[in-house]
Amino acid sequence: MPHYVLGHHLKGEGARLELMSELLDPMHRRYIDALGVVMPGARTLEVGCGNGSISAWLAERVSPGGTAVAVDLDLSLVPVRAQNLELRQADILAGPVDRGTFDLVTARAVLHHVADPETAIANMIASLREGGAFVLIEPDFLPVSIAEPQEVRAFWDGWLAWSRERGIDYHVGRTVAPRLASLGLTKINGTAETAIYNGGSLWAEYWMETVTELRGDLISSGKVEDRFLACCSNSKWWTQTIAFTAVHGRTFGG
Repeated sequence: MPHYVLGHHLKGEGARLELMSELLDPMHRRYIDALGVVMPGARTLEVGCGNGSISAWLAERVSPGGTAVAVDLDLSLVPVRAQNLELRQADILAGPVDRGTFDLVTARAVLHHVADPETAIANMIASLREGGAFVLIEPDFLPVSIAEPQEVRAFWDGWLAWSRERGIDYHVGRTVAPRLASLGLTKINGTAETAIYNGGSLWAEYWMETVTELRGDLISSGKVEDRFLACCSNSKWWTQTIAFTAVHGRTFGG
């Protein structure tokens, strides 16, 4: 089974995922709510559930009578349990999950780690029932191209070079809409949201956790210096990093 570059075994990964949930769950829930498909009795699927925060919320929303299925390569950091929350260790590249049965399929920050995004998307779509809704949220690192000061922009240039060598595509967000269209989804729409943050904020803390976890690999690659961390502690420094691109569509009949 494939593995994550940011593996769940790494010290601090649980805290990093908690920060990601705090920062991104409100956006994710807002896009799901707008589709009007999550209601009592519905079946939902989250691929790459991380710590399970979105799937736990979905389990509450589909009660009574519904089921939320949460899939990940590694479920060790999912602390929540609920009667209608079903946890499955699986690889979405291996095939659809309960083909044609879900009212909603969603994934966040998954595709940029996947070796074959086309197959992953096709398998997620195949898991949807007729008229089901699909929501993908993926990063696009376009904002780092204008990051200030210069040493921060140099850090992100090195980060992107490192990530390409590790098979991570931090620009996959901009490709999601045409991929969905090519696979026959309808009513495709989306937006990109970019957080503007300063040193000492939750976003700065998130990046400090992430860079600290990966510091050994980043530095040994020879592509990255870690002066970026000093900026993350400076409340007078403001920046933006990722445009999180949220794209949604419907299978035929929706």
